[in-house]
Amino acid sequence: MTPRPSRKPGKPAESPSPPPAPPAFLPAPSHEMEPVGPRAAHPAPDSDVKAVQDKPGTPVPGGTDAPSDEPPVRPEPKVAKVAKVAKPPRAPKPPKASKPEKSPKPAKSAKAAGKSGKSGKSGPARSGGPGVQPAVPLDDGERERLLTGSHHDPHGVLGAHPAPGGIGFRALRPYATAVTVLADGLRAELIGDGDGLFSGVLPLSSVPEYTLLVTYADNELEMQDPFRFLPALGDLDLHLVGEGRHEELWRALGAMPMVHQEVTGTRFTVWAPNARGVRIAGDFNYWDGTAYPMRSLGATGVWELFVPGVAEGALYKFDIMRPDGSHTLRADPMARRTEVPPATASIVTASHHVWHDEQWMATRARRPLHEAPFSAYEIHLSSWRPGLTYRQLASQLPAYVQDLGFTHVELMPVAEHPYGGSWGYQVTGLYAPTSRMGTPDDFRYLVDALHRAGIGVLVDWVPAHFPRDAWALAEFDGRPLYEHEDPQRSDHPDWGTLEFDYGRPEVRNFLVANATYWCEEFHIDGLRVDAVASMLYLDYSREHGEWSPNEHGGRENLDAVAFLQEMNATVYRRTPGVVTIAEESTAWDGVTRATHHIGPGGFGGLGFGMKWNMGWMHDSLDYVAKEPIHRRYHHHEMTFSMVYAYSENYVLPISHDEVVHGKRSLVSKMPGDWWQQRATHRAYLGFMWAHPGKQLLFMGQEFAQGAEWSEAHGPDWWLLDPSYAAEPEHRGVRDLVRDLNTVYVATPALWERDTVPDGFAWVEGDAAEDNVFAFLRFDAEGTPLLAVSNFSPVVRHEYRIGVPDDVPAWTEVLNTDAARYGGSDVHRTEPLKPDSVGAHGRPASLQLTLPPLATVWLRPAT
Repeated sequence: MTPRPSRKPGKPAESPSPPPAPPAFLPAPSHEMEPVGPRAAHPAPDSDVKAVQDKPGTPVPGGTDAPSDEPPVRPEPKVAKVAKVAKPPRAPKPPKASKPEKSPKPAKSAKAAGKSGKSGKSGPARSGGPGVQPAVPLDDGERERLLTGSHHDPHGVLGAHPAPGGIGFRALRPYATAVTVLADGLRAELIGDGDGLFSGVLPLSSVPEYTLLVTYADNELEMQDPFRFLPALGDLDLHLVGEGRHEELWRALGAMPMVHQEVTGTRFTVWAPNARGVRIAGDFNYWDGTAYPMRSLGATGVWELFVPGVAEGALYKFDIMRPDGSHTLRADPMARRTEVPPATASIVTASHHVWHDEQWMATRARRPLHEAPFSAYEIHLSSWRPGLTYRQLASQLPAYVQDLGFTHVELMPVAEHPYGGSWGYQVTGLYAPTSRMGTPDDFRYLVDALHRAGIGVLVDWVPAHFPRDAWALAEFDGRPLYEHEDPQRSDHPDWGTLEFDYGRPEVRNFLVANATYWCEEFHIDGLRVDAVASMLYLDYSREHGEWSPNEHGGRENLDAVAFLQEMNATVYRRTPGVVTIAEESTAWDGVTRATHHIGPGGFGGLGFGMKWNMGWMHDSLDYVAKEPIHRRYHHHEMTFSMVYAYSENYVLPISHDEVVHGKRSLVSKMPGDWWQQRATHRAYLGFMWAHPGKQLLFMGQEFAQGAEWSEAHGPDWWLLDPSYAAEPEHRGVRDLVRDLNTVYVATPALWERDTVPDGFAWVEGDAAEDNVFAFLRFDAEGTPLLAVSNFSPVVRHEYRIGVPDDVPAWTEVLNTDAARYGGSDVHRTEPLKPDSVGAHGRPASLQLTLPPLATVWLRPAT
């Protein structure tokens, strides 16, 4: 696999600096209504934060490190006020921060606050309303854990609970001057305990349905208390997560808008087993998660908090306290929507797309894909037509692909990635379609449009590695979590990235569920799995001493083998009609063999549906890149693929990897003048479409683009502009591709028996001096198609080719030398009857005139 451009290891994507946190007199926005005005922006991606300030008095928003070169203060969201009520006397306003563009100083520890008599973020302590008795104070340790974000059970101390003398209430609302409990016939102001804590005991016999009225310096907000709710994640979900067997993991983890206990909000859940504590920070709390600590749900490592009032579109991250006490602000690994890079926050989302591809989904599983026509157009979406959104692509791409006759599109990775130059192969948001072109529902709209045009959709999927960005998966909770703890197993030597720990059940579950997620949530028809070879071998790109053998002393990564088998088995079981395709460049035995069939190496098959034939691609491109006079010495490079053609179910790929990084475009690989280059390009495509295996062609090669592909500007569409003098030459190649696909789909001999030897027979495979290849393809009924390729620049007259004697006449159905394709137009229009002269071991033969640098297809005349 060609190494792809990568960032310097560990370098995060660029992003604007974070805005300052709100001054002490500005309240957090209400969860009962959407704030008016611009949203607060999220912090920069360099998200490592500290629990304790390096310099006393340096204000840090939300307990995080803030860069020194902050931008001007953005207008803060306006907050709607509740109806005026009788207000209790207010406490004096807390002192303002010394620098108004910075956030207030962080709260002092409980012990320090107690000694000084000050109350940190909420001003001086104050007495409660009439009838409110003091609650049992928190001990110093518990108070410290709560305020620093290391409490594993905040619901045990916050909210409402039975207490001596009634029901105890405790709230954590930084920057508030007062907190009042409101219930039916009840209004009681709690006692200020300092550091943003308020508590009190009310003479009640049971916990009522209540809200909190939070008073700030110039505002009052009525809101639900997040800590009065039971866990919004069920025991079965937790059990399956803990076992690493939750096949719909996206429904259990991440941000899920929902109605819980008759209240609308969002459930936040995250797997962080090494964390000492987790809080939620977002634009709904000015990126200060102090008031939103999450609870740990047992031994699963899952943290949960239901936040009332938070709706779709809210930005968020997880503020995680590492085992060493430092903090890190992380994007959600399960985020289903993200900000547009270089911004890195996750976004609360839910799908509202109504699918209209019922007919496609109902029929796609009728025929196994290895026994069906499959001709794929590979696309880098963001550069196919630069600047188009998913919905704009939906108005152009299906029509273009349908016109050319491709049966499928294969999309280079669409999962979110911070660095565009990686082409999507360094993924940080495995569950989120990249937001560069729109929302997840916009991407669904594009898939829906392709299906309604009769076009299948494959996506490149990258479970082999992930980048080291400090705001993403790397050491997510302070220790290796998604990556292997052994650096020899985790560090990818080629791309400076990290490899997943396939032996950890939760990580394997994260990836297996992700595969089914794309197929089920986005109706994807297939996954082309990237860099499989790098997963299978412990010594991949590693020298002696840089890797350790497996338990049997071998070089196979047994954990990766088990993961791939589980992924394939799960995808095929849950989503009939979907295909998985391996980009695997070695001779690993049984890539497309069933997982329960044990091979000679002692392993079951990996369970893929198809595999890229990298050997065919390299050999055939090496052959056609030679001058015709030298091809006689490389003739075997075009025939060797048939030695192993039926060892796997193959796809013949001319992919993006072959037209970048100095490799030149397909037409530019060909020797000779411009006419010969185009002719060889056409002849090669004709040979490829007739060869056993499915086809894949990268965008731009369908019209013989001369330049390499660049993700910055995409295909050179101007070559097809009628005002361009050479436009007919490029349009002719595109017309050929259209006709190749049309004849291919209509001719079962070219696809029905791709994977069995009975579907192919050599006629002439040894004509090295002539640069000629001839073979027969057969459908299930035995009906043949004859393909003859002449890779020399001379016309060969009366060239005898052996054929079956049961076909009375043959007719040309495709000739890459036709004038309409830009060729010399050496062709035959009338049916051709075979002679009773044996040739090539067959009882009959045809005398053909072979055009120069061309491929001709013939089939029985009707």
